[in-house]
Amino acid sequence: MVEVQKKKITRAGLRNAFKLYRYIKPFRREYFLGLFFLLGSSLASLAFPKLLGELVNSGNKVAMTYTLNEIALLLVAVLLIQSTFSYFRIVLFNNVTERTLAYLRQDTYNHLIKLPLKFFDQRRVGELNSRISADIILLQETLTTTLAEFIRQIIIIVGGIVLLSITSPKLTLFMLAVLPGIMILARIFGRFIRKFSKQVQAKVAESNTIVEETLQGIQSVKSYTNEYFEISRYQRKTEEIAQIGILSGKYKGAFSAFIVFGLFGALVAVIWKGSALLASGELVAGDLFSFVIYSAFVGGTIGGLASVYTSIQKFIGATEDLFGIFNEPEEDIQEITSFNPDDAIKGEISFKNLTFAYPSRPNENVLRNIEVRIAANQMVALVGASGAGKSTIASLLLRLHDPVSGQLFFDGRDSRQYSLSALRSQIALVPQDIFLFGGTIRENIAYGKTNATDQEITEAAQNANAMEFIIRFPDKLDTLVGERGTQLSGGQRQRIAIARAVLKNPKILILDEATSSLDSEAERLVQDALEKLMKGRTSVVIAHRLSTVRKADQILVLDQGQLVERGTHEELIQLPNGIYRNLSDLQFNLH
Repeated sequence: MVEVQKKKITRAGLRNAFKLYRYIKPFRREYFLGLFFLLGSSLASLAFPKLLGELVNSGNKVAMTYTLNEIALLLVAVLLIQSTFSYFRIVLFNNVTERTLAYLRQDTYNHLIKLPLKFFDQRRVGELNSRISADIILLQETLTTTLAEFIRQIIIIVGGIVLLSITSPKLTLFMLAVLPGIMILARIFGRFIRKFSKQVQAKVAESNTIVEETLQGIQSVKSYTNEYFEISRYQRKTEEIAQIGILSGKYKGAFSAFIVFGLFGALVAVIWKGSALLASGELVAGDLFSFVIYSAFVGGTIGGLASVYTSIQKFIGATEDLFGIFNEPEEDIQEITSFNPDDAIKGEISFKNLTFAYPSRPNENVLRNIEVRIAANQMVALVGASGAGKSTIASLLLRLHDPVSGQLFFDGRDSRQYSLSALRSQIALVPQDIFLFGGTIRENIAYGKTNATDQEITEAAQNANAMEFIIRFPDKLDTLVGERGTQLSGGQRQRIAIARAVLKNPKILILDEATSSLDSEAERLVQDALEKLMKGRTSVVIAHRLSTVRKADQILVLDQGQLVERGTHEELIQLPNGIYRNLSDLQFNLH
């Protein structure tokens, strides 16, 4: 999880934070009602010490029993009001926050999933996940707790000092000179000690990593006879933890002594000064009692402000990071409910002087001046060494990226003139590295057509030669595939991916080295399924194994981003010193 960085509270940061208001706005009545209850409960807490002082004063007077009982009942009423207001404040803030964050999570995810692939190429998944999890959890804590606590603390400090000044201006000045400084020092000291706790946690995490790595790789540890090396490594780390812990213990002891002497000493000083005023008749006992409680209230709250300020800094940082995502432009994605006939394609593909470089490497052209035409329903193979640009062509066909210069046409029409969603809905990709979701086989096949019937899913699985192994599972199509499909073999995953593509029924099919990592039997089953799938549609096949592309209507040979050879297998094999011929000779041992 990515840790949220504290940022200085600036005007720009505050403006960013206030963007949250548009999510709170639909529930503003509840929110402001919650603020009213917050104000009421805070004022009630301020009345409590004053009434306790009055209770002490009343108890010292003769024949004042009624007043004593009256004040006691008033105290009970204040407690009842405070508890009731606190309940409604918490419930209202919680309701508003949960609904607000639900909309914010949805908005963030909806925006994130519509961003172009180049955005994800430059971000780590853990960082993006943190934006939706850690950052929003921090916003939840701020909206429900931190903000309310900040308002409550301001009311307590301002209201407490006003009431203290009314009770005794002299004693108030003395208290403000002594107690807040001690509380602030205590806060700074406490933060210093927490640094050591974080260091201990970090070292413990490092030691746990050593244990995890060595136990997971125990075979390597033993085969290289490094048991004592790992023992020594773990010993050093645990000794570091002990040394930091011992030093932390000394500071904790000093902190405890400081609290006992400083904090309680400050309270003793206030009581000493108050007692002097009591002796001179400038103060009564009940007022002194109230004053001491108010002093503790104000001093403790001033000390707690640092913690709230730190939380607000993190909150500002979280909103900046989160709303930074919203500055990224979305792809023009639409939900396909009805298909526009103008966006239908027949399958003809043309590249006109096309050049492409990835955004992360703008000066390095992956493809250069590609000129090619692929007729509808043709099978075209892309051949070349790794890094020649074959998979890049696949991503351009899906418009996951757009060319730097030149044009890509479908049926003689510029690809940018088509609806992006409509275009992609007519193209299917079967990659080498199949990604399956962690649900059932049925759900993974249905991903090609989310409203497919059971009969359509079964037929797609049969056409992909997948029912051959599905029927052997006890749960058949409802078998869980595990995370990323780890419960299935490579050939089984490929056939489910093919079934998904069959169900999509695309006009253009892209096969990106779909059989390169399979054994002979799995390759035969997958290849048979692919041949069924390629019938009646334009197929672009990327392959290292040339045996799979001999039947191609056209073979395009790429070298360092350029199209250097084209033709059928028979034509290319005749070229003297041709790249395709050399690759073929290497694979089939014709030398």
